[in-house]
Amino acid sequence: MVSLTTPSKAQKKLAENVRLRRLQMDLTQEGLAARSGVPLPTLRKFEQKGSISLESFLKIQMVLGGLENILKAIEVKKTEFSSIDDVLESSSALTRKRGKRK
Repeated sequence: MVSLTTPSKAQKKLAENVRLRRLQMDLTQEGLAARSGVPLPTLRKFEQKGSISLESFLKIQMVLGGLENILKAIEVKKTEFSSIDDVLESSSALTRKRGKRK
């Protein structure tokens, strides 16, 4: 599946959403920084440019109430089978646990 969203656009959209959620919760940047443990300059840089470490982003999401949604969004879905043939094919395919492409 080809995505038209670039990592840069995604970063900016995430920063915009964090800012909007912060404002919905009536928090200042200073308040969010203090509650999350993320330094204020880091939070400001994130909201302006979208650049932040994963750990800091997750700390912010924990305060804003979005951490569980992120975990749910990246959860690997279990395969559901539609026939016995699917089950038999999958059992032979499950032995390899490494990626094939570089």
